[in-house]
Amino acid sequence: MKRTITFSLIFTLISTLSFGNMQGDDPAAAKFPNGAKIYTAKCVACHQVTGLGIPNAFPPLKDSDYLFADKKRAVEQVLNGSHEEMVVNGVTYNMPMPFQVDTHQDAVDVINYILNAWGNDGGTITLEEVKDIKIVR
Repeated sequence: MKRTITFSLIFTLISTLSFGNMQGDDPAAAKFPNGAKIYTAKCVACHQVTGLGIPNAFPPLKDSDYLFADKKRAVEQVLNGSHEEMVVNGVTYNMPMPFQVDTHQDAVDVINYILNAWGNDGGTITLEEVKDIKIVR
């Protein structure tokens, strides 16, 4: 029990120091707080705090032509994962992505955050626009 509490405390401290208070640092986090929270918990390890990803492994979300081309596809990938090769800003990525969230609302929240974080001007997507996406796992 003590080890679990200590690990949780250390993880929280490291997360706070590493990722900062995203809501205070980023206008998108203030506008989409649940999306920022989900991004920090689920996406940041691969796509990084900066949204720049990891070259040749995980694609960037900042200034991503692939993301902006199809917002609904982005929601579907967050809900169901993706095992398809993709070309982002001219670079091919084929690392599988597991699903990240369980609900359409959480998927919309995190995609709206991403569409507007790091200087992105990607607009938004609504729950109504994605309600027909089936969750398949």
